[in-house]
Amino acid sequence: MNLKVLSLTAVAVAAFVAPAAAHHSFAMFDAEKTVTLQGTVKEFEWVNPHSWLRVMVNDEKTGKPMLWAIEMSSPGRLVTMGMHADSVKAGDTISVTFHPLKDGARGGQFIQAVLPGGKEVLRANARDENQ
Repeated sequence: MNLKVLSLTAVAVAAFVAPAAAHHSFAMFDAEKTVTLQGTVKEFEWVNPHSWLRVMVNDEKTGKPMLWAIEMSSPGRLVTMGMHADSVKAGDTISVTFHPLKDGARGGQFIQAVLPGGKEVLRANARDENQ
């Protein structure tokens, strides 16, 4: 009886822990390319597991503003980079550098940003990529 209860408990614990250890692939981003855009912050989502920076950028061909979605690190990691929930707000003008999506959609994986006032935020391992 105790062996059954212990086994069932172990299986239940493993089932709840597995999703916490899971993480998505970054294969959708082209790590060989970087793009730098200047635009106006539409929204900054300070959420787990990844924060999101949504920026309106004027399209070079049409001149119309287009929405770009940049996937960032978790809030905890962003704090270690010097960024906080109130570092940017809607309407702020920023420059952001990222690895673009391979499919050409308007989005990417955050590398660095220059925030209002000139403060630079650099992803923790971004320096390693450029060496």
